[in-house]
Amino acid sequence: MEPRNKTVNGEVAIDFSGDGSYAQRPPHSPTFGHAQWSSFTIDNQTPQRQHNAPGVNAKIKKPKRTAIEWIKKYFLEGQALTATQTQALATLDPNAPWHQRLIVKHRRLVGVAIPFFFFQVIWWSCAINYDFWSLFPERYFISITMIFGSMIAGMTSEGGGAVAFPVMTLAFGIKPAIARDFSLMIQSCGMTAAAFTIFWMRVQLEWHSIIFCSIGGLIGMALGLEFIDPNLTPPQKKMGFVCVWFSFAFALFLLNRYHKRQTFKTIPDFNLWKMVVLLLTGFVGGIFSAIAGSGVDICSFSILTLLFRVSEKTATPTSVVLMAGNTVVGFYWRQVMQQAIEADAYYYLAVCVPIVVLGAPLGSVVGSHFHRQVLAGLIYLLDTVALISAYAIVPLTKALIGASVGIIAFGFVFFGIITYAGQKLMETIEEKKEQLPQTQITAADKTKAGGKPISNGDLSHKHEGPPRDIDLGKRNVGYASTEAIDQL
Repeated sequence: MEPRNKTVNGEVAIDFSGDGSYAQRPPHSPTFGHAQWSSFTIDNQTPQRQHNAPGVNAKIKKPKRTAIEWIKKYFLEGQALTATQTQALATLDPNAPWHQRLIVKHRRLVGVAIPFFFFQVIWWSCAINYDFWSLFPERYFISITMIFGSMIAGMTSEGGGAVAFPVMTLAFGIKPAIARDFSLMIQSCGMTAAAFTIFWMRVQLEWHSIIFCSIGGLIGMALGLEFIDPNLTPPQKKMGFVCVWFSFAFALFLLNRYHKRQTFKTIPDFNLWKMVVLLLTGFVGGIFSAIAGSGVDICSFSILTLLFRVSEKTATPTSVVLMAGNTVVGFYWRQVMQQAIEADAYYYLAVCVPIVVLGAPLGSVVGSHFHRQVLAGLIYLLDTVALISAYAIVPLTKALIGASVGIIAFGFVFFGIITYAGQKLMETIEEKKEQLPQTQITAADKTKAGGKPISNGDLSHKHEGPPRDIDLGKRNVGYASTEAIDQL
């Protein structure tokens, strides 16, 4: 048997399905095709349903899940970690020093504890000096609200402001400006703590979205606070907020009816037009955040999941990190540039900080173990409850009812178009993916030794000897002869 040539630039493993077609199998080593199309490595996709040819390996009906299996699937699925952290866990030496084992094996506990103690030290020192205890009797309801708000902020794409703003404005009649400022201020603490925990645990993130949506969000926040928010009435702010995000939740619900739909961990084949989309998404989200204290997180989540088909397990922590940065910008602008934050907003902040700096990081840890369908379900519930509450509490006029219905209808159409565009984009990606076994050749690889160009029809497997016939083995499902692989 001839020695195996170690220089391989294309796919080598092929499954024949018995009907003349073939299916790509994971290669034995990284290939040139994977280097050029890294978005489609096995680690970057969720598992797909296997389709069998008629009469070949007929599908066996799966037994019904037990209650324990159902809980494990949807609530104990496990975290989507970066490759670095996964490798660190796999290669951890049992005899390593205790501090190294603590940081690697119990990284999530340390990630929650660090921001918690940091903010607790600052808050307790201020509370003792400025007597924060006197603020609780009249404002305890906000503390209770943010127990749930901070957990939801860490678990879902809807920041704490998505809970605080409608509760404060609809349930307690607090002015939208105060509720918005409080939302920005409290999230600059809670979401920042959650973002630190996400970074520390090395949870999978979509960094293109973080970078470009943050840039657009900074501009949108400043323009929204200066020019758009002052021209809207409180009822318009309340109804606009709940109507837009209810329509998004409905679009996400329709999309998730396809339980086995393909999703990605990151945006596949990132290019210029996708960068522009993320910048615009951040800009619009920044305007929403300027009005209601929350927006860039949900905008980013909607585009990632509906258009680019990124998994909710990646889109959710990405939205948390985005909102942390956006709220810091909003807090700075309101306090330093406009000097317009009222004292009541600071009082509400004082009674909530020690709660949210634990709830938000803890929520991010818990949410990272949930199945993406559970995360999506929480969004459906929150947005539906907010919409119903708004119609029940806000004084409605004919103009406001017409505007809210129009916003919902427009949202359905807009998010429907985004979903349709995402489906078309997915079909294009699938077409390119199917062409991967037809070796992709760069300009540098299109010339052989001696300067002779390689035709596009040639494979890029490089052999020093003369060409040899390759035995592809018997045409059985899953069969590939070892001799054929050795020849490759």
